[in-house]
Amino acid sequence: MNDRPNPATQPSDLAARVLAGDRRALARAITMIESTRADHRREAEDLLSRLLPATGRSIRLGISGAPGVGKSTFIESFGQHVIEQGHRIAVLAVDPSSRVSGGSILGDKTRMAELARQEQAFIRPSPAGDSLGGVARRTRETLLACEAAGFDVVVVETVGVGQSETAVADMVDMFILLLMPGGGDDLQGIKRGIVELADLLLVNKADGDLAAAAGRTAAEYRNALRLLRPASAAWTPQVLQCSGLTGADMPEVWQAVEHYRAALSEHGEIARRRATQARSWLRAELSDSLLAALKAHPEIARRLPALEAEVAQGRVTPTTAARTLLSAFLGEEKAP
Repeated sequence: MNDRPNPATQPSDLAARVLAGDRRALARAITMIESTRADHRREAEDLLSRLLPATGRSIRLGISGAPGVGKSTFIESFGQHVIEQGHRIAVLAVDPSSRVSGGSILGDKTRMAELARQEQAFIRPSPAGDSLGGVARRTRETLLACEAAGFDVVVVETVGVGQSETAVADMVDMFILLLMPGGGDDLQGIKRGIVELADLLLVNKADGDLAAAAGRTAAEYRNALRLLRPASAAWTPQVLQCSGLTGADMPEVWQAVEHYRAALSEHGEIARRRATQARSWLRAELSDSLLAALKAHPEIARRLPALEAEVAQGRVTPTTAARTLLSAFLGEEKAP
């Protein structure tokens, strides 16, 4: 049996192929990045350090919206238009996870069949797993790999919309919120916080019998946005109508994206936003890594069940139990 490593999977070789725009190599690199195996994590870190100098040249777009709003249909039409403009687009579609298998349930490649066949497009569905915020834990790293492979438009599609779905705004340049033609009821149903985060609001399904309702919804959101303070002095959030089904108004949507990028780049805001996001990523990675190390610690594993039982019975407060476990983890006390 040959135990020698396959050169094609070594970080140095894989990085060279990703940088050359090899889509299969990119898919393999993302599989490595998403792996939780310790040896794969070390290889992924090596890989990303080789790719990092080639990153940062794309426009990063986050797209969120309530289930049924037509995110995948919109992205397919939008992606086709972007490719026609001479760009390469990568779509990181974070799907709900199966509780049985842990894999993606919806499978965005089947919902973006036309776009998936384009040579200038790359679609990667990833299961959300236990991650909050509508994105997978390794989405940031996957985004960097796509940039290194030459995709100059990267879209992160979240699971849905809600209080925990705003994490995507912390990893993209522009946050786009898709809305249903629903008027006042829809306005009440969307959290104000996520509307405040949005740089561009799109009323989707503005076609056929819903065209008139889409117009009314857009007008209501324009009025509502007047009551909110823009997050950037260089950009006032816009509300547009579009149809993912027919592709109508996709040129206007792309034009809004280009105007946004130009306005914020001129004032250095995209660079500042990315620097802030990188610091937030570091803190999140520290938190996740420390929690994983805590759970893997043999002394914590031994003592946790008993402490959980005491907390559940009301004999010990969660604060006291947590401090006890942390002291054991940090070696500040000797376990009985």
